[in-house]
Amino acid sequence: MTKWNIDASHTSVGFSVRHMMVSKVRGRFTGLEGTLEGNPEDLTGAKIEFKIDASTIHTNSVDRDNHLRSGDFFDTETYPNITFVTTDIVKKGDTKYDLTGDLTVRDVTKKVTFKTEFEGTAKNPWGVDIAAFEAETKISRKEFGLTWNQTLEAGGVLVGDDITITIEVQANPAE
Repeated sequence: MTKWNIDASHTSVGFSVRHMMVSKVRGRFTGLEGTLEGNPEDLTGAKIEFKIDASTIHTNSVDRDNHLRSGDFFDTETYPNITFVTTDIVKKGDTKYDLTGDLTVRDVTKKVTFKTEFEGTAKNPWGVDIAAFEAETKISRKEFGLTWNQTLEAGGVLVGDDITITIEVQANPAE
């Protein structure tokens, strides 16, 4: 099996969640690493692993980011990383896959399936092969112990439960 490294400078891990029941807050994590062992053009049988530094959360609000790092949410001092390891990959079309694996947040591990699309391969200007993918899933934050919330005076809650996670990956062959 060929080993590929996730190119963190060309990969993004983003999320969105309902705020005050009507709008969405979007954010991202900037610290990540990962590998893909297998053929990027046919992920069947591949092994994919990600590790995200939870303290690198960025939502365009320093106060909110610090609150998300606190014990109310990610508790990054105790649980510094979010991890994902594939357990099953099912081909759903020429370039589409269901990547199922173990997602761990705050020491809680749940099976999650990312709807994934292989975007293709190319050579960068320095002659290095790259492979690209897009993946998306939706999780319940409460299932991972992220239960903090605040009731709104007009009814409802400050933070929604459903989190949409979107990952855009560029990988390069391991040296």
